[in-house]
Amino acid sequence: MSQSKKSRADVISYWLLKNVDKAIRDYTMIAEDDRVAVAVSGGKDSLSLLRLLDLRRQRMRHPYPLLAIHLIGDARGPGIPVHPPLIDYLDASGIETVVEPVSLVENETLPMGCQRCTWNRRRTLLEMAHRRGFNVVAFGHHADDFAETTLLNLLYCARAETMLPRCDYFGGVMRVIRPLCYIPEKEIRRFARAASFPPPPPDCPQSQNSRRELAAELLRLAETGAKDARVNLLRAGLKYTVLPGEHADPNGAG
Repeated sequence: MSQSKKSRADVISYWLLKNVDKAIRDYTMIAEDDRVAVAVSGGKDSLSLLRLLDLRRQRMRHPYPLLAIHLIGDARGPGIPVHPPLIDYLDASGIETVVEPVSLVENETLPMGCQRCTWNRRRTLLEMAHRRGFNVVAFGHHADDFAETTLLNLLYCARAETMLPRCDYFGGVMRVIRPLCYIPEKEIRRFARAASFPPPPPDCPQSQNSRRELAAELLRLAETGAKDARVNLLRAGLKYTVLPGEHADPNGAG
C-alpha cells in the first residue's frame, strides 16, 4: 500500500473509530478481560471491522485478544473453494486467524435459504470461538443493514425493530456484538478503498434473491423523495429494539 493511501486510511479510521467507540460504550459491547473474535466473510464490512477493532486495541492499556474466523461455505454448503486473496491477506495481517468449513446439522437440505444459512453460520462461529476461549463474536453489520432490517420487520412482521447491537447467549457465556451499527455503508466503502483490501470472495448465488435485496432497493427508491429515510429507519429500529437479558435464544433473530 502506498504512503498516500496509508495516510488516507489512517485519517478515515480515526473518524470511524469514534462511532465504533460510541457503539461499544452505548451497548457495553466489550468489557475488560473479554476476548473478541471477528466473523470475517472477506467483504468490505467484515475486513473494515477487523481492521478497526485491531487499531482500537492497539491504543488500549490492556488490549483484548483478537481472532479472525473465516468460514468456508454458503447456501450451497461447505464444499466451495477457499478465496486465496483473502487467506493471503489474513496471513499477512498478524492477527490470529482460523479458517474452517461451516458445520451443518445432519441431513441439512441444500441449497439452504438465507435464514437457514445464517443460522448454521452463526452457530458454527459461536462454537468455534467458544472452543478457542473467545467469548465475544463481532459481526460487520453497518447502519444500512440496521435500517434495512427495520424495513423488513415492518413489511413482514409489523414490528419497528432491527438487529440487536449486542446480544448475550447461554447465560452470558457468549456475546454477539455489531460495533459498526452507527456507520453508514458509504463510509465503510470509502475506508475499504483507502485500505486496499483484497477483492471479496464471489457472492453466494442465493444472495440476489433475498428479502434484503428487496429492502435495499426499496430504500434507494424511498430516498429519492425522503432523503432521511435510511437514518430515520435506523433510529426507529434502535429505539424500539429492546436488548434481551441473559436468556437470549441463539436460534432467534439476534
